[in-house]
Amino acid sequence: MAKGKVLAGIDVGSSKIATIIAQSSPENEGLNILGVSWVPTPPDGVKAGQIVDIERATGSIITSVEKAERMAGFAVDNVVAVINGGHIQGQNSRGVVAVASPDGEIDKNDIERVIDAARALSLPQTREIIHVLPREFIVDGEPGIKDPIGMSGVRLEVDAHIVTASSTAIKNLTKCVGEVGAKISGVVFSGFASAEAILSSTERELGVVLVDIGAGTTSIAVFSDGALSHSRVLPIGAKNITNDLAIGIRTSLESAEKIKLKLSEPKKKDDEDEISIDLTGDEEGPRTVSKKTIADGIIKPRLNEIWTMVAMELKSVGLGGRTPAGIVLTGGGSMTVGVQDSARRILALPVRIGTPGIG
Repeated sequence: MAKGKVLAGIDVGSSKIATIIAQSSPENEGLNILGVSWVPTPPDGVKAGQIVDIERATGSIITSVEKAERMAGFAVDNVVAVINGGHIQGQNSRGVVAVASPDGEIDKNDIERVIDAARALSLPQTREIIHVLPREFIVDGEPGIKDPIGMSGVRLEVDAHIVTASSTAIKNLTKCVGEVGAKISGVVFSGFASAEAILSSTERELGVVLVDIGAGTTSIAVFSDGALSHSRVLPIGAKNITNDLAIGIRTSLESAEKIKLKLSEPKKKDDEDEISIDLTGDEEGPRTVSKKTIADGIIKPRLNEIWTMVAMELKSVGLGGRTPAGIVLTGGGSMTVGVQDSARRILALPVRIGTPGIG
């Protein structure tokens, strides 16, 4: 039986560092998962998706990769790294070339040249292009073409979405992963990676907003007519909810995180309406607080703020009301109590929790 190509990916997030090792399956064109692991991100190692302490981040990356390698039974040489943070920017660009073939038939070389033309942006030296994603091709003024290879024409254009990232952030990530003994074969924007795993082709065609709520950031990827048309990372995430809880009920960050997770669990018939909390600086011991008070008084306002920011972002780029497939939620923050209700109320769109593998 033929063995497929080994693939490895690493996601350095604000709350955890995850590694996965898989092998492509020639028989069913799928993937066989060989090894997977995650370790908590060290305090002050990564903030808002960006590495802020190389030594601390590197130690946890090595631990995560080694655990996945032990499960898989071998070491990896190359990895694809997921990148995130407020430095991520998306913009649309157009490239134009003349069809090279004398008979006017468009081939793969023409596609490569027109995409290179779209890449020709005036960018600061501190930024790098990580994705050039064609939205549509235009042949002799005829728009809406997904694959022009084999068509005849004189002038070929492409409307592409370009995602750029901070060169410094990429170098820091590359340096940390390099300590594992592996090279980065590619860098992927977290929102685009999530979309590839979660969104269905129907949602992409209709128009959909993927919202990935992580610990320190919220990534937005908007698809219309089957292609990525807008991307953005907001500097707010589920850790902000934890911080609000810690301040609002005077408890530690660790206790606040446990309370947030407890409230986010599916409700059972015999669940109590109150929760016990260890208050900091209180010698009288634990107190009980109403779950509804915490959810409505502390968590809900922060969720409303996140969704208001998402709504403002969509409106600012003219995409408000142009995503009938609604919102697809992913990331650890997507499990927060009340997150779907808040999204529906603020955005007036259908909302679902994304599950990998349906696209």
